[in-house]
Amino acid sequence: MIDFANVRTITGKELRDGLRNRWFIVFTVAFAGLALALSSLMQPGGIRPALMSYSRTTASLINLVLLFVPLIGLTLGSANLSGDRETGALVYLLAQPVSRVEVLLGKYLGMAGALFATLTLGFGVAGVALALQGSINDAGGYLLTVLLAYLLALAMLSLGFLMSTLAQKTAAALGGALFLWLFLVFIGDLGIMGTAITMQLPIEAVFLIAVLNPLQMFKIASILTIQANLEVLGPAGLYATDQFGGLLLPLLLLGLVIWMVLPLLGAVVLFARQEKFTQKGSAR
Repeated sequence: MIDFANVRTITGKELRDGLRNRWFIVFTVAFAGLALALSSLMQPGGIRPALMSYSRTTASLINLVLLFVPLIGLTLGSANLSGDRETGALVYLLAQPVSRVEVLLGKYLGMAGALFATLTLGFGVAGVALALQGSINDAGGYLLTVLLAYLLALAMLSLGFLMSTLAQKTAAALGGALFLWLFLVFIGDLGIMGTAITMQLPIEAVFLIAVLNPLQMFKIASILTIQANLEVLGPAGLYATDQFGGLLLPLLLLGLVIWMVLPLLGAVVLFARQEKFTQKGSAR
């Protein structure tokens, strides 16, 4: 049985440590600053910036989220368990009357809270600036994009924790996380395009390959929140709109939830099995 009091205690400690982490502070300030910068647009005369509408700001922030959020989630998640393992803090923590599942869930929830703080500050600064200018007509799509960014952050954090359970050293975990980030962000789009051209795949296969990437799920879902169709994505977008219609957005949300849950379950199972291996090794 999971003692949620222990989970809550570990969550609070991880959240406090995360908010004091210098890299977290750098990420937060950078994301908030870039979000505010993207919410403004120079007037034709270049004299003063004019704040854009929520929909235009959302379109600008999508690419920022695609680069920033996976990097933060993967690196912070991958360095968590592996870092504590190297410093000996994990051994000390596990010596307390807590289970490994409680430790992992507490650490995950604490890091998730820190990530939410970063995203809330970034999106909030841009959103408040727009609201003060009276640009609130299309705020619904903006808020849905914030929700999608939260889900993407949790999915990337789950992958980071899975990486942290697989790697014994922090350097190895961070290296794996950075490689995965590069693959998802850069190689993903280019690989899909190259594969589609080389193998002459049908449009439905191209769309299926695209949505296997959680970043592409976020991108497509975010575009749907600010416009009714996916014409901007070309034939694959038109196919998705015609094939799934109004079910496309719920399916994409479900896909992001699956990307959040499955890696976290994998991390929990691996972390628990490591406990069994340790017990067997000590019995010998």
